[in-house]
Amino acid sequence: MALVLLQLGQCGNQVGQELLELVSQDGRSDRSRSRADTYRAVSLERFFRQEAGANAVPVARAVLVDMEPKVISRTLSKAMKSGQWSYGNQSYFCQKQGSGNNWANGFCIHGPQHEEAVMDLVRREVEQCERLGGFIPIMSLAGGTGSGLGTYITRCLRDTYPNSFILNQLTWPYGTGEVIVQDYNAVLTLSHLYQSSDALLIHENDTLHKICSQLMNIKQISFTDINKVIAHQLGSVLQPVCTRWSISEYGTNPLGDLLESLVTHPEYKLLSLMNTPLMSDKSLQFSTFTWPALVKNLRQMLISNAKVEAGIDWQMKLPSAGHPPASKLISDRELHFNTSLTNLLVLRGKEVLQADTDGFKEQALYTTWMPADSALNIWRTCTTFNKYEKSATVVSNSQCLQKPLDSTVAKAWDMFASRAYVHQYMKHGISEEDFLDCFTTVEQIIASYSSLG
Repeated sequence: MALVLLQLGQCGNQVGQELLELVSQDGRSDRSRSRADTYRAVSLERFFRQEAGANAVPVARAVLVDMEPKVISRTLSKAMKSGQWSYGNQSYFCQKQGSGNNWANGFCIHGPQHEEAVMDLVRREVEQCERLGGFIPIMSLAGGTGSGLGTYITRCLRDTYPNSFILNQLTWPYGTGEVIVQDYNAVLTLSHLYQSSDALLIHENDTLHKICSQLMNIKQISFTDINKVIAHQLGSVLQPVCTRWSISEYGTNPLGDLLESLVTHPEYKLLSLMNTPLMSDKSLQFSTFTWPALVKNLRQMLISNAKVEAGIDWQMKLPSAGHPPASKLISDRELHFNTSLTNLLVLRGKEVLQADTDGFKEQALYTTWMPADSALNIWRTCTTFNKYEKSATVVSNSQCLQKPLDSTVAKAWDMFASRAYVHQYMKHGISEEDFLDCFTTVEQIIASYSSLG
C-alpha cells in the first residue's frame, strides 16, 4: 500500500528528503537475487509512483509545504541531482513569508489561508495511489510552520480522510533551546495532534546528537547528519518486513500493522524508537554482529531508557516475578526502569529466525494490565537493511518520553506564569484559555503514562 508523506516546514522537508533518498538507495542495494525484486517492488509502491516514459525516474509520493521557498527549492534540487528519483512537478506549496517561529501564526493564519491549496495537492497525490495505506506528516515541534501549520494540516487530513491512518513524525528540539518559544510550540502541537493523529513517533535532537557523536564518531555534527539518523530509524520500520511468523510474505500496510501493534488505547499515542547497531561506514567495515548481542543490548536500552547504546545502564534490572520493583526513583513520576504498554520488535538480516526474543516477552517489562503476549509484536525479514548485515529496532509505547515531556511542560508553565511572549500568540488568535486547555491536555498525557508503572 502507498504511503503519502507530508513534508512540513524546514525540518520536515529535510527529514523527508533524507528518508526518500535512503529508501531509494536501500531498494537498489545488493542482496539475495531471489528476494531483491520483491523487496524493491514493495518498497517502490509504498514511497514512489512510476510515471510514463522509458527514462522516467520514480516520483515520490510526497507533498512539500513551507512558508518560505528556499528550503523547498533545495529539497527539490537534491532529489533531482540524485538521478534516481524526483518529486512531482506540482507537489509543493510555498510562500514568501514565514511563520516567525510562532505556532499561532502557522495554525490560525497560514493554515486557514492556504488550506485549500495544500489539500488540493494532497488530493492529487492520493488519487494516484492504487491503494492508500495512510499519511505520514513529518514536522518539527519547535518552529512555527512545521508545528503550527503542520498541526492544522493534520487536522484537515483527519476531517477529509477520516478512515485513513495518520502517523506524525515529530522532531523534538534540543533541551538547551533552539527557539525561545519552543516549549509553547511543543505543548500546543502535542495537545492538538492528540486529537487528530493516530500516533506520534518522536525523535529527540539531544538523543540524535549523541548518536552522531558517540556511535558515528562525527566531530562537527550538522542537521544533515541528524536527519540521516532519523531517516535510518524510520526506514528500519517502514521498509518491507514480514509482520507474521513467516519470512515468505511482506506485510501490505506498514502503518495499519504498526498502529494495530502499538496503539491499543486512545490515551497512549506517544511512540519512541531505539535501533542497533549504528556506526560510521569506516567502523562498519571491521565489525561483526550476532543476534544474541544485538537483542540483549536493545532489551537493556529499553529497560534503562538508554536511547543511545553507549549509555546503557546494565545495573538496572527488572523486578523478579511476584516482587514489586525497587524503590529507587529518578523523579516522583518515574520508576527507575522504563515500563511499556506495548512494544514492536523489528529484526532484519541474515539468520533472523535464529534470534531469541524471549527477553522481550517478560511480563515485568509491561504494565500490569497488559499481558505480555498481547503487548509484544515481532516483525522479521532475512533481507538486510541499509548496509547492515543484521539490525534490530524496537518501537515502544512506553514511559520513554516522560522526562522530556515533563521538562517541556515545566518550562512552558514558567514562561506562561510571567506571561512571557503570550501577547505574540494572542495577536494571531490564541487566547490564555486556549493555553490553559492545552496545558491540561498534555498534563493528562503525562498522568496517563505515569500510571503505567
